[in-house]
Amino acid sequence: MNRLRIGLVGTGPWAGATHAPALAAHPGVELCGIWGRRPEAAASLAATHRTTAYADADELFAASDAVAFAVPPDVQAPLAARAAAAGCHLLLDKPVATTTEGAHELAAAVAGAGVASVVFFTLRFAPGPAAWVTEQAATGGWFTGRADWYGSFYAPDGGAAFDSPWRASRGGLWDVGPHALSMLLPVLGDVSAVSAAAAGPRDTVHLVLRHTGGASSTATLSLTAPEDCAGVTVELRGESGTAVLPSWEGSDEAFRAAVDALVAAVRSGTAHPCDVRFGVRVTEILAEAEKRVAAV
Repeated sequence: MNRLRIGLVGTGPWAGATHAPALAAHPGVELCGIWGRRPEAAASLAATHRTTAYADADELFAASDAVAFAVPPDVQAPLAARAAAAGCHLLLDKPVATTTEGAHELAAAVAGAGVASVVFFTLRFAPGPAAWVTEQAATGGWFTGRADWYGSFYAPDGGAAFDSPWRASRGGLWDVGPHALSMLLPVLGDVSAVSAAAAGPRDTVHLVLRHTGGASSTATLSLTAPEDCAGVTVELRGESGTAVLPSWEGSDEAFRAAVDALVAAVRSGTAHPCDVRFGVRVTEILAEAEKRVAAV
């Protein structure tokens, strides 16, 4: 069977460190080209991975069976809709957009074109955490959940590992909030209500959620936590006791698994649980939380 030709949109830190190397090395796909908003960066990244740099995004879409995205969410959404209209399957980054309108327009484009989609929620594809979620969903009987994402992307002086204007403006709610929801929803059910949302120090946000399965959960989300207290905790409590997400490292293996998932969805025609529709639901929940924080 022919390898899936996947184009890459984006030339930033994640594209260079994770997306391009994984796509170039994957035995089931061909990295068929790269487009970015900075042509010189696209040319450099393409040369590194022995592929073609495209000057026009639509030309990349025309040469691809699928497109992977490593750009800010509100840049991603309209570009991905164009790619879908061109018949390309989509490997999207989270969040798919930071407005419900942008997310719904993307989902409509995907549905109209009949293409496959996978959204890269890292822990849903990392082997250990992914297996843990499956196990806890099968166990059931959960009473409450807790997902705390204390990131230290930004130092107290405002410095960061790399420049990211969209993270600076939207904060932990939109950057690590999708990770938290990607762990809670498949186990506890969809969010039926954002019961409360409040701002903490700097960009920190605290959420209280109700779920369709009857459980409640909380989430604390931050990109500005002190480095010595940074970390991730996902904990469930219920009829079978307490379950805690096991530790994990690195995103490279997870991204390769996301590529595998897209290839499988394309070949089988079966939608993946983390498709664009799940991405839209995450955006809707975060948008509601953002409104509640603003109203406090």
